[in-house]
Amino acid sequence: MELKGIHHVSALTAKAPENFKFYTEVMGLRLIKKTVNQDDTSVYHLFYGDEKGNPGTELTFFEIPMAGRNHDGNNSISAISLRVKDDDALIFWQDRLKQNGIETDAIKDRAGRQTLAFRDLEGQRLIMVSDENNSGVAGGKPWSKSTTPEESAIIGLGPVRLTVPAAEPTVQVLTELLGFRKKGTYEPEVAGQPDIIVLETGEGGSGSEIHVEERTDLPGERLGRGGVHHVAFRVDNEDELRNWIEKVKTSRFPNSGFVDRFYFKSLYFREPNRILFELATDGPGFDTDEDLEHLGESLALPPFLEPQRAEIEAKLKPLDTKQ
Repeated sequence: MELKGIHHVSALTAKAPENFKFYTEVMGLRLIKKTVNQDDTSVYHLFYGDEKGNPGTELTFFEIPMAGRNHDGNNSISAISLRVKDDDALIFWQDRLKQNGIETDAIKDRAGRQTLAFRDLEGQRLIMVSDENNSGVAGGKPWSKSTTPEESAIIGLGPVRLTVPAAEPTVQVLTELLGFRKKGTYEPEVAGQPDIIVLETGEGGSGSEIHVEERTDLPGERLGRGGVHHVAFRVDNEDELRNWIEKVKTSRFPNSGFVDRFYFKSLYFREPNRILFELATDGPGFDTDEDLEHLGESLALPPFLEPQRAEIEAKLKPLDTKQ
């Protein structure tokens, strides 16, 4: 029983229309599912990814229209990585982002890979990571109608960074409960702090990694727009997920139990530093209720919400999803 890598990351936005425009037009991702937050159907839940939303390529956003800005700090998912093919692609993105009014940091080495850090329009912390000479979990396939050239396009999610006041409890859960392996360390983002710990699972590589940053100088994060809600890890199938549920319960972590998200099945729990983890199955997938050619073009609702469609649609601000 082994987790296969990063499944998806879910973040917060206060402005779904602007979010949609940025991630499709500037970042070149495909909107693979336009649906609602199943726990609050008055707001969108937008899913972006590769050509079909393969596991490991999904970046999702919950819309919270009145959300204040995120106050960065500890007990947080402090950076999301986006994989690109090679080092040359980072040069492309450095230029493209600046042309679109987004300032970037200088290209630098993180954990042996070239990377480019920047923030989106709401302050979301993002890091482009080069897959040059990377092996392990395969990337996705860019959508043929992407606004970016195939050779430079985003091919999936890379390492996810967790920032915590004490690294060991988080590392212990990742290794002893979830089966991650310690891979190494690299220099901290802030001088005087401990090295950042790299862990991997499954086939390894950038699509499988969690980076744990210990920071003793930060207050706790106050989650808002531009912050990250949770990270999900890939489970092969539902039978295996149920085995993971039993393992988490046996370890006495409070948890959600089995949750059916229709496009995948899930389990949620918080590790000791209060970061929310999800385990999610690779299937059934996002073409379960829509034709592959038309993913994300209309509002998709799981069957149990379909009887409320008229009421739900009346509360949502339309998105221009003509891609």
